[in-house]
Amino acid sequence: MGLDTLFDLRNQLMNTVTSFKDELSREEFNAIPFINAKGYHSKTIAYSIWHVFRIEDIVAHTLINEDEQIFFAGNYQERTNSPIITTGNELKKEEIAEFSKQIDITELYSYIFDVKNSTEKIISSLSYSDLKKKITKNRKEYLKSLNVVSSDENAIWLIDYWCGKDIRGLIQMPFSRHWIMHIEASLRIKNKIHA
Repeated sequence: MGLDTLFDLRNQLMNTVTSFKDELSREEFNAIPFINAKGYHSKTIAYSIWHVFRIEDIVAHTLINEDEQIFFAGNYQERTNSPIITTGNELKKEEIAEFSKQIDITELYSYIFDVKNSTEKIISSLSYSDLKKKITKNRKEYLKSLNVVSSDENAIWLIDYWCGKDIRGLIQMPFSRHWIMHIEASLRIKNKIHA
């Protein structure tokens, strides 16, 4: 029952993300109308999509399933033309706008669909007892070694944050609440651009 609710929520949110592809020009994906604001809406839509799904990929594959991230397995750094392999937390203001301009939006969408599908397969395969598992020290060190989280102070906290949660806590944040916060912010950006 809980999984059905989660997947239903994710499908609704994904429909919103997919609608951006039809409703926004390429330049609008890079627009940063709230550049000096505090909050998730101070980014671009391209960045927000990247950020949500890089985090999900890292958490689902490196921390929960202990396998290779979709980003690496699918050669998505090259495909998306991304200058970074991280979550992007370390980027600020103009850096976010510059990053957004470089991203191949079509390949970004391929990536996010691949990540969503793989995450949902992983979640569906978890047993009830799996949900109580904590992230091991070895896994935490392995995550650090991948350099997918920047050592910048705006990013490095993520490692302790994720590794302090059990699997259930990870499902509740990166796979649902995190989506809601950034997609709501993206809608604010879109409405401002189209106002």
